[in-house]
Amino acid sequence: MTTRLSLFNSPLLLGFDQFERTLDRIAKNSAEGYPPYNIEQIGDDGLRITLAVAGFTSEDLSVQIEDNQLVIRGRQTDDKSRVYLHRGIAARQFQRSFVLAEGIEVVGCSLDNGLLNIDLTRPMPEPKVRTIKIEQPKKAAGGAMPRTIDVSADGGDD
Repeated sequence: MTTRLSLFNSPLLLGFDQFERTLDRIAKNSAEGYPPYNIEQIGDDGLRITLAVAGFTSEDLSVQIEDNQLVIRGRQTDDKSRVYLHRGIAARQFQRSFVLAEGIEVVGCSLDNGLLNIDLTRPMPEPKVRTIKIEQPKKAAGGAMPRTIDVSADGGDD
């Protein structure tokens, strides 16, 4: 059994369990090396992920969102009619995943000259302030505040 140190075990950090699971998922995906990719800022609220997918057609690729995770899969099939004397470019498959923050949306996807571009938008949230009403204790019948009576069992009459 292994014990792991949690970054979110402080009693002041409530409800971050999902965030911790997301970080674990990211750590597992970071070992992937193929295909190489760039992430760039496009405007104030836009992002673009570009993957180098040379040799793949749009039919060989799929882009899906699964539980706030952008998943890009590529699958090439061998052309059995070709006879290779040397094969340095392998037909390979891949899966590359990106965890998306809440509210990020995919707005477009295009394949151009071996580069798969996925455009995302990150709407800026408006700050929300909510006031919580502080309740007063209810008064007992007759308008008096309820009292606590201390009853001790020390048997003082003996």
